[in-house]
Amino acid sequence: MAKRVITKKTAVITGAASGIGRALALALAREQCTMLLADINEAGLKETLEMVERSGGKGEIFLCDVSKLDDVTRMADHAFNTWATVDILVNNAGVASTGFMGDIPMKDWEWIVSINFWGVVYGCHAFVPGMKKQGSGYIVNVASAAGILSSPEMAPYNASKAAAIAITETLKSELAPYNIGVTVLCPTFIKTNLLDKMRFTDDFQRKCSTTGMANARWTPDMIAALVVDAIRKDRMYVVPQLAAKVFWYSKRLSPTAFFGFLAFLMRMGWGRNLMFQLAKLGF
Repeated sequence: MAKRVITKKTAVITGAASGIGRALALALAREQCTMLLADINEAGLKETLEMVERSGGKGEIFLCDVSKLDDVTRMADHAFNTWATVDILVNNAGVASTGFMGDIPMKDWEWIVSINFWGVVYGCHAFVPGMKKQGSGYIVNVASAAGILSSPEMAPYNASKAAAIAITETLKSELAPYNIGVTVLCPTFIKTNLLDKMRFTDDFQRKCSTTGMANARWTPDMIAALVVDAIRKDRMYVVPQLAAKVFWYSKRLSPTAFFGFLAFLMRMGWGRNLMFQLAKLGF
């Protein structure tokens, strides 16, 4: 299958004020792409745009709260009206929270679902019709290995990211007749500012998350390079870290054994120790 052409294409990136969104913007800037950079952080967006322009790309910023359908619809209308075609959509904006079921406040569930789940739904809903009409396009949904592995103490995050994976898998076949490709990104710890807004219910979760982020071996630039390569090759899954791959394959081989082992660890009181050891390794 021929590789998709990325050079000089148009792209919309949510959560572009920092982290993976910014790194993807810079990677596409090196491909001379024109971009609409979206976020609620105007100062961060302006910094990203300056970096994009220095890297060979061009574009503009767009203030957008992905948890609001009206905002996302306005963004899609603006992009299609400005460029006529949108070649790449990256649904990247996301937040995280931790805690045991029953301890996590419902307001945190609503917060994370409104961004991680509805942000992806709204993005796809708003952009897919235009991409179908133009007969081409590419959608990247940023999920997480958490959406595959369903680790303890992360139910809202796991659920929202699993939904992003399921939506991407659904779109793979739905959009194939229109030459629209899809990729879902499923990393573990990456050196981003996700912790800035992350919500916790106890000190261990904060310590574990902070340790994992501090020891993360992957940078947003490394992740962005993999995503750009996945777009070129029309690759559906991007699972960067080795540990995530091993756990993913183990789950696929025997889900019952995989989750039975996790249950055993938690029953014996060893689950948190394992999570912290993996965090220390940056996994």
